[in-house]
Amino acid sequence: MNSELRAFFERVRPAIDETLNELLPSGTASPDRIHQAMRYSTLNGGKRIRPCLCVAAFAGYREEWKPILSVASSVEMIHSYSLIHDDLPAMDDDDFRRGKPSCHKQFGEAVAILAGDALLTLAFEVLGRSKDFPRIPTRNHSSVQNRRSDRRQCLDRLSPGWSFGIGPGKYSNLLRPHRSRVSGYRRYPGRHRRQQSR
Repeated sequence: MNSELRAFFERVRPAIDETLNELLPSGTASPDRIHQAMRYSTLNGGKRIRPCLCVAAFAGYREEWKPILSVASSVEMIHSYSLIHDDLPAMDDDDFRRGKPSCHKQFGEAVAILAGDALLTLAFEVLGRSKDFPRIPTRNHSSVQNRRSDRRQCLDRLSPGWSFGIGPGKYSNLLRPHRSRVSGYRRYPGRHRRQQSR
């Protein structure tokens, strides 16, 4: 990496971190455990190479690069999701990431899976809601407007999805045992136990 690009990255990196901090759900908002895991895995360091490259590409065409920060941050969310899932016992089974316990070691395997899913979903929500780009000229402008309206409606319905909708439901299931479809077993997070016949 040449000195000019390195200096640009050093200037962009704090802006990426600040944007990520703003876009990620608060660690105190329910389901707090999932949100804490999302923040832990995304804000725990990292070189931010991917989002910085995204900003650098945009800066090649526009002098003002701040409008791309949310898009660049969504790229980092997708990267963080991939690292969480890569570290899982069923994948690479890594106990550490960036010198700290990996997400599943810190929060448990089930929460780590949900945190990764939530990061991926949030990344696409951020991409879909971006309003910082000019409209693309087209002959069929009304058709484009209709598609944009349809996209907004879909996002409005999907936005509570993982982090504030499906995620909490899945997470609440982890907190209590429930009867499995396999007769005679009671399922717990990550394992099965044989029920004693009465």
